[in-house]
Amino acid sequence: MDVQQTRFSAQEIATLARRIDRPIVLVGMMGVGKSSVGKRLASLLDCPFVDADDEIERSAQMTIPEMFDAYGEQYFRDGERRVIARLLTESVEAKRRIVIATGGGAFVNPETRALILDKAITVWLDSEVDTLVERTARKDNRPLLRDGDPREILGKLREERAVHYAQAPIHVVSGSGPHVQTINKVLHGISQWL
Repeated sequence: MDVQQTRFSAQEIATLARRIDRPIVLVGMMGVGKSSVGKRLASLLDCPFVDADDEIERSAQMTIPEMFDAYGEQYFRDGERRVIARLLTESVEAKRRIVIATGGGAFVNPETRALILDKAITVWLDSEVDTLVERTARKDNRPLLRDGDPREILGKLREERAVHYAQAPIHVVSGSGPHVQTINKVLHGISQWL
């Protein structure tokens, strides 16, 4: 389901929050705004926010670039899969709302994708490559962008991963405007999905 922009009042947000009975998981490319949107969304819904990448770093006691350098991408992906499974299982068992931002490649893993689709409200945040290039240039912590032209790498990754992201039932396009526009689209998508 593609979602159009809609404004939600505080009362409508509170009513929607009461209807949410499972985790909300944001998937999509690096730089699309999963963490920024996720933090604000969680605040509006009065629930915790967790960035899966932060949890992975905490569990491994090293940064993601350090994991890539020392052990490779597969080691990181295995840890990512386990951490996301733990976060989903804990929040489902506790019957509590939570917003989880995943890493760009997490939803590509078939096991992780199946678990997210089964246990969560899954939202694909999507952006044009130009927006992704501009946003990812703000930080130097993207191991996959280190060895080549970021625009080319992001374009290729976006094309390869789109088939996986498209399995999310809610699709929200995040443009270059303020995140409040994207958050309103996410709220509308969740409301329609429920």
